[in-house]
Amino acid sequence: MTGAGISAESGISTFRDNGGLWEKYDIQEVCTPEGWARNPQLVTDFYNERRMQLMDTQPNLAHRLVAQLEKRFNVTVITQNVDDLHERAGSSHVLHLHGELMKVTSSRQPNNPRYVRTLDTGHLQVKMGDLAADGSQLRPFIVWFGEAVPLIEEACAISSKADIYLIIGTSLNVYPAAGLTSFVPDTCPIYLIDPKPVKWNSSHRFTQIAKGASAGMQELMQMLEAETE
Repeated sequence: MTGAGISAESGISTFRDNGGLWEKYDIQEVCTPEGWARNPQLVTDFYNERRMQLMDTQPNLAHRLVAQLEKRFNVTVITQNVDDLHERAGSSHVLHLHGELMKVTSSRQPNNPRYVRTLDTGHLQVKMGDLAADGSQLRPFIVWFGEAVPLIEEACAISSKADIYLIIGTSLNVYPAAGLTSFVPDTCPIYLIDPKPVKWNSSHRFTQIAKGASAGMQELMQMLEAETE
């Protein structure tokens, strides 16, 4: 399970740290259904800006090492991030809990797969008047605050079958994603990579690697190699 911390090393702003996005933008204005209803132009511009930033961003070592785990394990990445850096690094099974920045959808039926489409890299700027197939204004394919998380049940099912559970760069403050730790089997080791203390939200024991995402993944790879020799 990954959060904003894994993409921070690629230059994508986290949300809650000093200098994060929520210090620059009012969450209620750009990341809620109510904000969209009040000012869809502002929300559209915000996500256009995020896409352009993403185009100038590359996966970092942590993303690449997560992808390399597939050489030895059956890996599913459950991410709270809306960027596509895991996919670009080579991960083949990625579940985006909070949506995908490179996709747009109907503002009338946002979770209807018939209306979800991926933007072409040469045409990332959505404009007012750009319509989905049902005739409604295109909106970002993002799960905003206050909206249901359609993929949470699938994420719970995946977590409940884990043999090894790895958490990278998430504060475990955002629910329901933060509650996934309670579905991990008691016999499953959990590794938490984060340089800062994290308010642990489960009775499950865990091992913290108090480093950034890339350095932490390097240490974890060494630990896993030693344990499986």
